[in-house]
Amino acid sequence: MRAFTYERARTPAEAAEAAAAAARPGAKFIAGGTNLLDLMKLEIETPTHLVDVQDLKLDQIEPTTEGGLRIGATVTNTTLASDPRVRRDYGVLTRAIVAGASGQLRNKATTAGNLLQRTRCPYFYDTNQPCNKRRPGSGCAAIGGYSRQLGVIGTSDACIATHPGDMAVAMRVLDATVETVDAAGQTRAIPIADFHRLWGDTPQIDTNLKTGELITAVTLPPPIGGTHLYRKVRDRASYAYALVSVAAVIRPDGSGRVAIGGIAPRPWRIEAADAAMPQGSRAVADRLMAGARPTADNAFKVPLVERTLAAAMAEAKAQAQAQTTKVTA
Repeated sequence: MRAFTYERARTPAEAAEAAAAAARPGAKFIAGGTNLLDLMKLEIETPTHLVDVQDLKLDQIEPTTEGGLRIGATVTNTTLASDPRVRRDYGVLTRAIVAGASGQLRNKATTAGNLLQRTRCPYFYDTNQPCNKRRPGSGCAAIGGYSRQLGVIGTSDACIATHPGDMAVAMRVLDATVETVDAAGQTRAIPIADFHRLWGDTPQIDTNLKTGELITAVTLPPPIGGTHLYRKVRDRASYAYALVSVAAVIRPDGSGRVAIGGIAPRPWRIEAADAAMPQGSRAVADRLMAGARPTADNAFKVPLVERTLAAAMAEAKAQAQAQTTKVTA
């Protein structure tokens, strides 16, 4: 790990200003550090200055005037998943968070840090291999290499890595909004659909945040009715990233919305696919996966999306039928 300087910010605007200062190129925010510290140890990330944001009082979950919830940036994954309001009204979010990592990591990982975690592509982590995300212009060893866990849609000729998170997939299906502040104290609200970038020719840039821009909260809209489900297909039962994951909210009439993880640079949701949900999983999957470019190693992900979605829709139908039986009994 390389030498760096460190400071604790007193306000969100002060933190953003410290990170954006021209005298400190390569500054990073740190809270739980569950991803950043690992990357620093491997010298994949080499920040010259760390701005600690843990003391900014961004660790509360509060109701909004619109009927939703505002989740502070440093709320831990454990706190968020166990909050009674989240469990009751945003069950897909609780299920997604619990499906990720381990209890120990969830105790430290924060809401903002989870959204900002970087890909787990093995070539990104191997500093002996070319990687356009780690060293722009060096090439992509994953293209033509071992790509079983990597992307099948939304990728580019420069990068086929995927966003690794679970929480962001649920946030996408819920239409969350990311709130930020910049070095000038200006705030903005970024729809989660616009937060993560497709790789294109600049895969080293993961999000649409500006230099020094700090996430202060994530806002959830008012609850949406239906059965909330999160299904994650992975190589082992715990502590593994998704090959394919499905976050879905499904109503008794079969309508609803769905987002997919493990297949693209960002949580993958196509609103036109939501409209096809009453037609069944095949119709939805066909729209979700239109334009997919799988490799020989990961072509199985395309049909796996449809099968995982079918299982989620069947589970939602069974739950709805059981509830109807319970009410009429």
